[in-house]
Amino acid sequence: METSLSIANYFIKKARESGAEMTPMKLIKLVYISYGWYLAFANKPLINEKVQAWKYGPVVPSVYQEFKKFYKGQIDLMYVDPLSGETPLPTDPEIIKFLDRIWDVYGKYNGLQLSALTHQKDTPWDIAWNEEGGKRFNSVTISDETIRSHYAKKMSPTQNVANG
Repeated sequence: METSLSIANYFIKKARESGAEMTPMKLIKLVYISYGWYLAFANKPLINEKVQAWKYGPVVPSVYQEFKKFYKGQIDLMYVDPLSGETPLPTDPEIIKFLDRIWDVYGKYNGLQLSALTHQKDTPWDIAWNEEGGKRFNSVTISDETIRSHYAKKMSPTQNVANG
């Protein structure tokens, strides 16, 4: 299992290498989408943190906290662990291959486009926010089963993988 910030760093690195935009919103959505697809494919969590439904969508709290300082601008620095001084990145070749596929499919979208995908009716965020108390409490954890089930349905031949 990876840390959410190592996954975030991986996408920042991919954006740098390809010259793509990377804003906090895009990064948060990419980490969330990766989490969902990994739950569906591997039937276990990708990261060591739960996803929460906030007013403006699904959020991995540590990614939000670390990168909110960039507001709506380009993220130009990766997370550095304050204790070790290291910049964590995934090392498992299978996870890297998986993240590369996520980047190939979703990296071309901006934060608003990814946000629109994750806010559609009957998405895990919509269910948690509108049916499971998120709106009432301003946040709620989205269950792994809700996320896994949503992405597993997209694995069927009739579903389009690019729909988040």
